[in-house]
Amino acid sequence: MDESTSTLSSLKGKSNSASLRTAASSQVALPLTDFDLEDLQEKQGDDWKPQKNELIIMISLATISLMVSLDATILVTVLPDIARVLNGTSVDAFWAGTSYLLTSAIFQPVIASISEVFGRQQLLLFSITFFTIGSILCAVANDFQVLLAGRSIQGIGGGGIITLSQVIYCDFVPLRQRPKYFAMVLGAWSIVGTIIGPVIGGTLVEKANWRWVFYINFPFCFLGFILALIFIKLNAVSHLTFSEMLQRTDWVGAILFISGMTSFLIGLSWGGVQYAWDSAQTLVPIIVGLGGVAVFALWQWYKPSNTLLPKSLFYCSSAVAAFSCAFANGLVLLAALYYVPFFAMAVRGSSSVKAGIDVFPALFLLIPGSILVSILSTRLGRFRWAIWGGWAITILGTGLMIMFNEDTKTPVWSTVLAVLGIGCGMILTSVNVGIQAISKIEDCAMAASMYGFMRSVGMPIGVSLSGAIFQNAMSSKLTALGLPSSIAHDSERYVFVLRKMAPTNPTRIAALQAYVYGFRGVWILMTAVSGSAFMISLLIKKFDMDKILLSKFSARQ
Repeated sequence: MDESTSTLSSLKGKSNSASLRTAASSQVALPLTDFDLEDLQEKQGDDWKPQKNELIIMISLATISLMVSLDATILVTVLPDIARVLNGTSVDAFWAGTSYLLTSAIFQPVIASISEVFGRQQLLLFSITFFTIGSILCAVANDFQVLLAGRSIQGIGGGGIITLSQVIYCDFVPLRQRPKYFAMVLGAWSIVGTIIGPVIGGTLVEKANWRWVFYINFPFCFLGFILALIFIKLNAVSHLTFSEMLQRTDWVGAILFISGMTSFLIGLSWGGVQYAWDSAQTLVPIIVGLGGVAVFALWQWYKPSNTLLPKSLFYCSSAVAAFSCAFANGLVLLAALYYVPFFAMAVRGSSSVKAGIDVFPALFLLIPGSILVSILSTRLGRFRWAIWGGWAITILGTGLMIMFNEDTKTPVWSTVLAVLGIGCGMILTSVNVGIQAISKIEDCAMAASMYGFMRSVGMPIGVSLSGAIFQNAMSSKLTALGLPSSIAHDSERYVFVLRKMAPTNPTRIAALQAYVYGFRGVWILMTAVSGSAFMISLLIKKFDMDKILLSKFSARQ
């Protein structure tokens, strides 16, 4: 018997106890006998299929996910143009991407936890509303202050949509079948958002203007709100009054978590990009943030009930290792999504549209890798093989990227990115499935949310560390070549300066060498993180995917 033990056996041991039916388990009636549990397990077995209302919810969530996935990647090829039009610096462009990622990551577990009390549909509508308001602010922005405010609000809504999509699947789809059916959302996210997003962004900039990057969200926002209002309806176990809902929500924990993580991540993002790592502007928010997170952890540990995050999420070394892999996956994936198109524009001389196309091999093969893992995980009931194989392939891909330079041929470029896409795609699904298999039955929904948080928090940290390494490496190379290091601090806008220079211009040749050197530092970081994650993943032990589904919510008939 594996480390998770048999879920059925553990439940049988408690089947005569009235305490089994708590607020954390809704789809099973008491008293439960061994026969009831075996019957329930059979209904949730290999032949489980969604009912009509459940299938409609899945399709609705896939559609709603489109706008978040599109917005997360469409800006990648547009940032240099936005920085130029709004007279922003390289730091401004950096924060246009990072502000969204920060708020998206921080609010995911908070929104998921509050939805346990106030309801999934209500928090999903709240998230779509915030995403819409943020999109409006971004679309009308005439300076970076308004743009950054809009991106931050967008991030809150986007993070809520991402995490609630995961959590709602946990409410009615058994774990063994979850990878296969969640591929519907994953496919929508990957195909439309990840693959088409950068190309659409580049096309809109060249054919219209950068504001259309945000205008395009409005039809999706309207459609998403209608779908969530009409179709995504879930029944809760108990009917609490509004006053009881307020009392059961861990508001203190939410405030401590949001404030602590915000301070920590802002300081970390500033380090090496906006301020020196040893400056007060960097160290103070990091220290204050760590202190806030420590106070939050103590509050969660000693609070008797209704905590924001269950302590049992990290009950074993396998859980900690799996969450670490989610963090590393987010870091590597976003570093690639930001710096591969940037490399294409700066070094390969690609236009915004061409840069989106250049990254296509990685993004296109991200989907088959994820879907293949989804199908095989459902069929085999195993997930560790995909985690280990995914990291091994990712290490190969990032390692080969270190060879990229001004003379890299397109076939080589495409092959290396394809390898990277396959590896990241395998990890994307397998770590998610693994975390839910490792988690305790009553924690499955919050475990899915914590997976999203760890992956999302890895994204801004990945962009931040990559930005610091790129800027410092490029600055040192520029100085060595006799060029001003200030070019590295304005690297996005300087791409347009390079395009106006003759191919034989000595300044252009030297600047390209500096760009390549800076990007090489990013590829080395990605390789190191991937290697570390592979070693950590070896700590994950065998767990059973045949878990009985116990949830507070069920799809409304």
